[in-house]
Amino acid sequence: MNWLIITHNVLLIGLLLACIIAIELRDLLYSVITLAGASVVLAIVFYMLQAPDIAITEAAVNAGAATVLYVVAISKTQREESS
Repeated sequence: MNWLIITHNVLLIGLLLACIIAIELRDLLYSVITLAGASVVLAIVFYMLQAPDIAITEAAVNAGAATVLYVVAISKTQREESS
């Protein structure tokens, strides 16, 4: 098997696991950080698929700007402690 195909499969499985972990986490901040990591992995996949313009956009918008907006929105909310 080709190393490129193996690398693609490992990255895509890691991307799927990161998204599932982000859904299952109870803390929103940890979930946002995990989604930012998933966006970085997706940008790497786009770059490996020879789409560097899409990779740069994915890294800048989703891993950068959207993550900052999510963190700011979470910081503006109050935590409700469950008893």
